[in-house]
Amino acid sequence: MKLVRHLLETKSTEIYSVTKDISVFEALKVMMDKNISALLVMEYSTLQGIFTERDYARKIILQGKSSKETAISEVMTSKLLTITKEDSIDHCMQLMTEKHIRHLPVLDAGVVVGLVSIGDVVKYVIQDQKQTIKQLESYITS
Repeated sequence: MKLVRHLLETKSTEIYSVTKDISVFEALKVMMDKNISALLVMEYSTLQGIFTERDYARKIILQGKSSKETAISEVMTSKLLTITKEDSIDHCMQLMTEKHIRHLPVLDAGVVVGLVSIGDVVKYVIQDQKQTIKQLESYITS
């Protein structure tokens, strides 16, 4: 079974986060600088929420709020679904599909150890399928 820990081994260990008092504008600058679409909101080492491009579109732009004057704590998603390193990739895909989310924080004993995006999952599944095909082709030709 393919687990989240296997996926985490294939990607950068960098976890980008901000504090809940930062402005939405400042968070967007971090997202642009790092070329990411989601930021974890942390207070010390405790996960408080997540802020995504979708949050910005729905809770700032469409509601006519100012990104420079709005704290990220006002618009972040605080009711988070999280996973562990021992969860399966299939479980991640199921959660993301059923709940219409694109990012899942990974916790180990309550500590954030990663963030898995739908792109990470798709890339991992494709790589796994390519490897399986290669093994089958090798088996057939030998």
